[in-house]
Amino acid sequence: MDNLEALPIATAELERRLASVQPTDLDTPTPCEGWTVRDLLRHVMAGTTMTAAVLRGASREEAIELLDATTLEDDLLAQYRTAVAEQAAAFAEPGALERIVHHPAMDMPGAQLAGFRVGDHTVHAWDLARAIGGDESLDPRVVEVVWTTIQPMLPMIGAVGVFGEGPSGTVPEDAPMQTLLLDAMGRRP
Repeated sequence: MDNLEALPIATAELERRLASVQPTDLDTPTPCEGWTVRDLLRHVMAGTTMTAAVLRGASREEAIELLDATTLEDDLLAQYRTAVAEQAAAFAEPGALERIVHHPAMDMPGAQLAGFRVGDHTVHAWDLARAIGGDESLDPRVVEVVWTTIQPMLPMIGAVGVFGEGPSGTVPEDAPMQTLLLDAMGRRP
């Protein structure tokens, strides 16, 4: 399975948890240090919307403005579905995977951005589930795709600063892949 095949599964994983979010959940802390459910959902909505924009030619500055301007709407599920549909349509455009996009982190090909999005939706689906007491099991096929993408980065992932401390060094190599992935991404399930 490649990233484009995994992306709709990853977004469905997050949508499944989002469907259970109640207004009273929005101020609940998540495993992302300092983030509530509201912060996590704003991040996911902004990243999904920004992805469609950069795939369609937005500049880095426009992408940053879009990230900063994204707010949550009353109907979170409808907002997420719209953003995901736009993201999918942008990835489906001819040449999208080969196109160099101007992501706020760095310029990269659309194919690399697809990998980032699969990872973001997958790991934040788990974060959301943990925060609201939902089902924390992730689709093993998507976990494997994300694990394959991040495994070469394990030695430096903690230094990036967006994955907590990165791998704890306490999870055995033969642990379930979801446990390995979450630990690598700074989660301590």
